[in-house]
Amino acid sequence: MSDAYCTDCKKETELVVDHSAGDTLCSECGLVLESHSIDETSEWRTFANESSNADPNRVGGPTNPLLADSALTTVIAKTNGSSGDFLSNSLGRWQNRNGNPERGLMQAFKTIATMSDRLGLVGTIKDRANEIFKRLEDQKSTRGRNQDALLAACLYISCRQEDKPRTIKEICSVANGATKKEMGRAKDYIVKTLGLETGHSVEMGAIHAGDFMKRFCSNLGMSHQAVRAAEEAVKKSEEFDIRRSPISIAAVVIYIITQLSDDKKPLKDIAIATGVAEGTIRNSYKDLYPHLQKIAPSWYAKEEDLKNLSSP
Repeated sequence: MSDAYCTDCKKETELVVDHSAGDTLCSECGLVLESHSIDETSEWRTFANESSNADPNRVGGPTNPLLADSALTTVIAKTNGSSGDFLSNSLGRWQNRNGNPERGLMQAFKTIATMSDRLGLVGTIKDRANEIFKRLEDQKSTRGRNQDALLAACLYISCRQEDKPRTIKEICSVANGATKKEMGRAKDYIVKTLGLETGHSVEMGAIHAGDFMKRFCSNLGMSHQAVRAAEEAVKKSEEFDIRRSPISIAAVVIYIITQLSDDKKPLKDIAIATGVAEGTIRNSYKDLYPHLQKIAPSWYAKEEDLKNLSSP
């Protein structure tokens, strides 16, 4: 039982829920505060290891606004036994042959969901990626294109638009064989296609080195103090005209901070955690080295510590 305000008793009283009638009543005066409420809990308990073919669920899946009549589909179940009923088998074959016209779209959404789960992305990013792909599908712009690359590019654009960017290498690591080159082409194609549809350029959202910092530091198992110092350093680095990609700047800042700490990380480990080549990190280090005293937080590293760093 829970408490709620009763308009008859003029005070907070305990509630009683009548599940059979769907009514919520006041425990003191009996006033029906809510009627015909819907029970949103699971209807039946199902177990994956049950040998029975009978499915106790009597409801369909959740509705999807991107799919027409997504919750109104009918599935013709197979009968028990090896031979089965002729009529049921015939209807099943006919349904498979003339099935849901949006089956391809459903499979695409499933693939996006799988990639999102493997990357640990939130539901809003997955939903936006679904919307982007649905817009392409409505324009018949996916025909003859690399499906895996298109889906990966939709997820990449969605991450950018939701201010939770992922690197192309990270997206490709969960894509079904799509290469960075293929995904890059697919991204440019999607931006161009959607731009023509709306009449204005697609907003992608700017990428900053700080967007990757926490995730990269977590991959390396850095301490809280080192992570804080890296975030401050990468923020100060934006004040200088360092013509490197945000991912490269994030990687070299992590390298500098770890070299100033007791828990030094090998360049190879940083390259693996960030997806940036060792040679790129070395070249970026050359660009940041003249600004070390202004970039590194004074509370984290003294001037003597900075002088002890190896020169590029």
